[in-house]
Amino acid sequence: MFILGLTGGIGSGKSAASGVFKTLGVPVVDADVVAREVVMPTSGSGALAQITMHFGQDILLPDGQLDRVKLRKKIFADATEKQWLNNLLHPLIRQSLLSQLHSCQGDYAILEAPLLIENDLLSYIDKLVVVDVPEDIQLKRAMVRDHNSKAQIESIMAAQVSRAQRLKVADYVLDNSADLNALAQQVKALHQDILSQA
Repeated sequence: MFILGLTGGIGSGKSAASGVFKTLGVPVVDADVVAREVVMPTSGSGALAQITMHFGQDILLPDGQLDRVKLRKKIFADATEKQWLNNLLHPLIRQSLLSQLHSCQGDYAILEAPLLIENDLLSYIDKLVVVDVPEDIQLKRAMVRDHNSKAQIESIMAAQVSRAQRLKVADYVLDNSADLNALAQQVKALHQDILSQA
């Protein structure tokens, strides 16, 4: 199975691009979805119990689910805590990603991951697509979408590889500085290109 990696910084429009690929019938395995799945109370991974033991009961919502907003604030304020969480979750997420990609049907599949480069997932893909926007647009879109402060979005952006680093390793670049229609046209053209290689 040909695996196309899809990444981009926060607010770049990765999800919009992957949505177009889905409408074209391409299976998408989303690392963010998998990251949520492995900490579900029903996942069987034991990750939620370990997170609760480490951070305390107040890291849970009233329904027993992980309070992701509270957890994000804790780990972005403390690099040691972030490292602890990454050491716990990354192997579980990677195992689930590979399992889901392995079971995909079709000409090719997409691995969508905001931290694809940072989390060393390049070895699992054949080609890399970067959804790209200038950083000022990225910041504005992420603030509006996530209802977060400028400082919080900037700290998330700082934790990701730079725009220049992403573009340096990209096989394909989708420019999302215009509207969604322009992005969709680029995705459709890329889809045809990938079909000829897959």
